[in-house]
Amino acid sequence: MSEPKLADPLAEAAVAEVQSGMLVGLGAGRTASRAIIALAERVRDEGLDVRCVASSHATETVARSQRLNLLDFTLVERVDILIDGADEIDQKLRMLKGHHGAVLRQRLVAHAADRRIYIADENKLVDQLGKRSALPIVVPMFGLSSVRAHLRDINLIGVVRRTLDGQLFLTGDGHLVLDCMIGDRDVEELARELDATPGVIDHGLFLTEADEVMVGAADGSVKRLVRAES
Repeated sequence: MSEPKLADPLAEAAVAEVQSGMLVGLGAGRTASRAIIALAERVRDEGLDVRCVASSHATETVARSQRLNLLDFTLVERVDILIDGADEIDQKLRMLKGHHGAVLRQRLVAHAADRRIYIADENKLVDQLGKRSALPIVVPMFGLSSVRAHLRDINLIGVVRRTLDGQLFLTGDGHLVLDCMIGDRDVEELARELDATPGVIDHGLFLTEADEVMVGAADGSVKRLVRAES
């Protein structure tokens, strides 16, 4: 006898809009992995016909283990729907991401998606981004010291991320990550400064990407937060 499935209301809500024929962007991290598993269950139970693109090597591994049909994003122009997670989310649905170091790929997939859904447990909701989590900044190996000097000019001191065994952490594209605490800085202004800094490849401030955020509560309920029309 097979074991009963464990309910995951947040993950199930996240994949509820996926329909046959869609191309689905799969985010990175543990919360996104829950959605991958929920999507795979729908594929198996309902015969859903979907194709997917993964935003990190770890995501690809999870998706393949669930036997989802993966495409190489190199050859993909548009994605129907993205489902991803976030480390912090504020009341304006601005997000801080990058704990898993895949922000460049996550942003590329997000900007190729027609609809972007982010999911998080309620403890990820914050009054101000960056007070609890470090902001990851993706930089090249080449010119690291120069880039760090430019960042110091805008009062950002970054620690080079390392793995648990002390090796340099490299993104899926071979870049380094600087983790910076930003305190109470204005994130809109900071994002503009980072975008204009030579050598900054990407960063974890995702300020406009979320069309909708689904928040899971401890009691199993799911709250939907939709970006206000500008």
